[in-house]
Amino acid sequence: MSKNFNLLGLFSIIFAMFIWGSSFIALKSAMADLGEFTVIFLRMLIASFCFLYFIKGFLKYEFTKDDIKYILLLALFEPCLYFIFEAKALLYTSASQAGMITSLMPLITAMCAGYFLKEIVSRQLIFGSLIAMIGAVWLSVQGTTTVSAPDPMLGNFLELCAMVCAAGYTIVARYLVDKYSALFITAIQAFIGAIFFFPFFIYEYFTKTMVFTTEAMGWVLYLGVVVTLGGYGLYNFALTKIEASKAAMFVNLIPIFTLILAFLILGEELSTQELIASLTILSGVILSQISVKRFRRKKV
Repeated sequence: MSKNFNLLGLFSIIFAMFIWGSSFIALKSAMADLGEFTVIFLRMLIASFCFLYFIKGFLKYEFTKDDIKYILLLALFEPCLYFIFEAKALLYTSASQAGMITSLMPLITAMCAGYFLKEIVSRQLIFGSLIAMIGAVWLSVQGTTTVSAPDPMLGNFLELCAMVCAAGYTIVARYLVDKYSALFITAIQAFIGAIFFFPFFIYEYFTKTMVFTTEAMGWVLYLGVVVTLGGYGLYNFALTKIEASKAAMFVNLIPIFTLILAFLILGEELSTQELIASLTILSGVILSQISVKRFRRKKV
């Protein structure tokens, strides 16, 4: 079977997107009993323990000053700033709407790559980005205020900020992946994240009323092990079977999975206007990534 279409790789990447889509549900559920930064710290701590087994293999790397600078910048973008914005976003908006905003990440990344890496940005990409952004603004304006989503517009804006950080992370990661494995990059994120969020955890522990319920800790364990190790592991495996350019298209499945899971688990619902806005976002994303050449007639 060709590399372009491999059933095992296809299954792996779809399952990875399902896991990542479920992370919004897990975060929202865990934060019902625990502080947002406590959830993130425990997630990073659990993931760090999982990576301890691989430390011996990481010692083979030789680090330059530039490498250390880029590693710290990588971690600053994600998990540090990324999770601050995402955790705060989920306090104000629904998991389904936050998940939909993630579909803008490939577009933001492409625009950043065009500016910083001098990659070609097509008119099709710009047009698709504009449509997706219109959909995102529409979704935020139409967002229904509820007890679990008191300020959807603010929450969606914070989620958009998280996506900008994710784009910055991707740009920096493109430099590091030539020298370091995806496993090492994921591990160093977990280690730095645990250290970074530890003071936030201490502050919340002594200032917030939190209940360490079995359900909340179960969600935290899920985030630390399944989402971090399982999600990234399946995605990296899929990249050995599917071309990276094609794999990027599957990121657009995340908001769809989040919508379904938010409805089934959290009981969230989208209004007709919100559904249309969500479809507008997905249309813009798909339009920006489908090759125009496929629709051109061959010259005789």
